Amino acid sequence: MACRRCPRLVRWREESARRPPRRFSGETYWARPVSAFGDPEARLLLVGLAPAAHGGNRTGRVFTGDRSGDFLFAALHAVGLANRAESVRAGDGLALSGALLTAACRCAPPGNKPLPREFENCRPFLLREIALLSPGSALVALGALAFRAILVSLSEAGHAIPRPRPRFAHGCHVRIGPFAVFGTYHPSQQNTFTKRLTQPMLRSVLRRALAASLSS
Repeated sequence: MACRRCPRLVRWREESARRPPRRFSGETYWARPVSAFGDPEARLLLVGLAPAAHGGNRTGRVFTGDRSGDFLFAALHAVGLANRAESVRAGDGLALSGALLTAACRCAPPGNKPLPREFENCRPFLLREIALLSPGSALVALGALAFRAILVSLSEAGHAIPRPRPRFAHGCHVRIGPFAVFGTYHPSQQNTFTKRLTQPMLRSVLRRALAASLSS
């Protein structure tokens, strides 16, 4: 991917690469949009917010090379969706089975906060991934912003959103068109260090979503 539609994100992803923290000094950063990763025939689509400036923006693979990814892949491995519990770098042998991992915004944003226009610019990529899902598949939103991005995308894809509009909460579940949509707190350090999100909590949501995707 070589998209440059969001000038603010282009500047930030490239500036992050030029000024890495000392622990990553000398590494060559990806510093481009980060594509989805996983099984192209997945029935489970996990949607995060955006690559981390020194995680996916560095490694070129979503949720790879940062603490959020460490937490997420440990859970994916525990429920049988990943062959390894660690995600260190692209080409490290990690593979997903039955799951595809993506982000609502494909470039690292300042402060981890994409702007509405930036979400909009990236939405065609998420729509394309949703279109690849077979009926009965499940989507898991990693955080409230990803949950909103999923609802907007499903609406644009022609699926009626229930009224009242579904609200995000950890463990929430709603049926939208042919899909089951689940929500979990984002595996950020802010959530995991404070125990707002624990491994059992995340694994429970993943197992429920996986069961829903296999029962249809």
